[in-house]
Amino acid sequence: MCIARAIVHRPSILLADEPTGNLDSKSEKEVMEIFHGLHQSGLTVILVTHNPEIARHAERTILMRDGIIQEAAP
Repeated sequence: MCIARAIVHRPSILLADEPTGNLDSKSEKEVMEIFHGLHQSGLTVILVTHNPEIARHAERTILMRDGIIQEAAP
């Protein structure tokens, strides 16, 4: 899995661009559980998504449009 390759060298930040974009809902949930666990272990996870359901998993969200920050929540 791509996540394993991304964390094998123990980075301090993981950038995930649409990681659940083509997944079924069960796989989507599993990926988000993995990201949650990685975050709990101290890894910063930056996730880019167009899916509001996925964005709700985040501690902090930043809404961008045309490269400009429209809204930032804690």
